[in-house]
Amino acid sequence: MPSRKEIQWSQLKVGALVLVALAVLVLLIFLMSASTGGLFAPKITLRSYFQNAAGLKKGAPVALEGVTIGNVIRMRVVQDRNPTPVEVTLRVGKEYLHDLHIDSTTSIAQAGVLGDSYVDIDSTSATGPPPADNAELKATGSPSIQDVIRTSEDSIAHVTSLTRKLETLVDTLNSKRGTIGALINDPGFYAKVSRIAGNLEKITDNISQGQGTLGKLVSDDTLYNNANTTISNLNSIATGLQQGKGSAGKLLKDDSFYNNLNSAVTNANQLMTEINSGQGALGKLAKDPALAHKLDDTVTRLDNILTSVDEGKGTLGQLVKNRALYDHTDATMDEAQQLVKSIRENPKKYLVIRLKIF
Repeated sequence: MPSRKEIQWSQLKVGALVLVALAVLVLLIFLMSASTGGLFAPKITLRSYFQNAAGLKKGAPVALEGVTIGNVIRMRVVQDRNPTPVEVTLRVGKEYLHDLHIDSTTSIAQAGVLGDSYVDIDSTSATGPPPADNAELKATGSPSIQDVIRTSEDSIAHVTSLTRKLETLVDTLNSKRGTIGALINDPGFYAKVSRIAGNLEKITDNISQGQGTLGKLVSDDTLYNNANTTISNLNSIATGLQQGKGSAGKLLKDDSFYNNLNSAVTNANQLMTEINSGQGALGKLAKDPALAHKLDDTVTRLDNILTSVDEGKGTLGQLVKNRALYDHTDATMDEAQQLVKSIRENPKKYLVIRLKIF
């Protein structure tokens, strides 16, 4: 049977163990509440309204720019706050009040892809005064994990549809259907391409060896020399023009040509002015209606004369149209020519000079 001293020692050990457990429990409580300034630190209450809780739970952390400053103490649905009926009550330490503003915004975020939800407060663009106790912070829309999953499902559906189309395209190509499928699976097409490649290789070899026109253009220095000579000649011509040599150079550099051309243009301008003002013969021709009428009458008469001649009227008309008159005239001319010839051969026969003395 244990002695009384042993029993007291056992009770003392149990009491000490209980005290140590209570101390550890209090320490854990202080550590768990250290993020909010401690268990007995002064706190304020804030409210925010969201469209959906997005997996947020009571006791979830409240972070300011990623730093935990409090916890969610209550969540409820307020029907009068549609379309944001979810009221989330936050409790944060007053020591962080100087970093909060009445125009700070809240959003529900996730700690990683599969992490728990928490409330994130954004004060980067806020400039208002610190919020009062039980003040409302405006909530901003942020994509929830459901939105991310829904977007991912849409993307996966598009990728799946694209994959099916690619499979259909590959099957079509492999089945020799369509132009591309026929080109890929037709051995004749490969043979044609192979022949074309061989011909191109032969052509390039001939060109590199200087055969044919293209080969001579590539390998023969004559074309380069001729081109170089032509460029040199053009350079010499341009230099001569710049120096005023030759006719073209004088046209470019000689001021007398410019003066003569300017004088000619001035005289032509003066001549056109005189013609427009009716001066001189050309001016009268251009401006005098009487002269124009006379010229028109003259042209009309000449036209009538030529018409009469063409119709065989009058002496000129007979000469033009009457063959017999032409023949008589031609015979007369021949006889006159023979007479002149005979006179030259025997002038005494036709020229007799008689002198009589009275």
